[in-house]
Amino acid sequence: MVIEDNKGYALFLVERREAILARIAEAAARSGRNPDDVLLLAVSKTVGPKEVALAHRAGYRAFGENRPQELTRKLAALADDPEMSGVRFDMIGNLQTNKINQVVGCASLIHSISSAHLAEAVSKRSAARGVVSDVLLETNVSGEESKSGFSPTELVAAIDGILTLPGIRVHGLMSMAPAHDADEARRTFSGLRTLAEDLRDRTGLPFEELSCGMSDDYPIAVEEGSTIVRLGRTVFDPNYVIQ
Repeated sequence: MVIEDNKGYALFLVERREAILARIAEAAARSGRNPDDVLLLAVSKTVGPKEVALAHRAGYRAFGENRPQELTRKLAALADDPEMSGVRFDMIGNLQTNKINQVVGCASLIHSISSAHLAEAVSKRSAARGVVSDVLLETNVSGEESKSGFSPTELVAAIDGILTLPGIRVHGLMSMAPAHDADEARRTFSGLRTLAEDLRDRTGLPFEELSCGMSDDYPIAVEEGSTIVRLGRTVFDPNYVIQ
């Protein structure tokens, strides 16, 4: 995306953020939740560092990247901007084992631990660097073959082993819903919440974070308990129309 009118785009970012926060507040109210318990993660994969800086000035404080190399590039490009000091960047996309070193120690939260093998690899690299990586476990609640992640049954079977790994700290779960189907989205998000409740009972750990909800379905996700919504198009694209 190429932005030529910085002033106009900056105004768009402010106004769109206000509209998104209003929708989050409305969805939270419908389910008796506090909207402050929902983190708005701006997915910056389609924009450059300049647009991220403008979004930060508009009020966004947490960003998400799909690719390790883009995470590295954005962090490097923004490193000398004093206004961006300490800005949060999460890794939300598929993570290959050969890209782990680009993420460990850089991402505030890794949303996409999709298998026991990947959990072990991140654990090993994190421990070797003397850091603890905060992670979410990606879960394919809907069962779509096109989506990665643990099935709920696989996750229940693997959870005890994952929780013993050094170098990682599990904060909760992540999932994606089928596109353009509100009923399936609700089933996915409620299923993720139910799975987290089951894991809390099994492990005694809080599993406090549920990362679910994207541009087309985040109000439903908030109603069903999401604590992190991952929004890209609706945040950054002026052509995206809020439904």
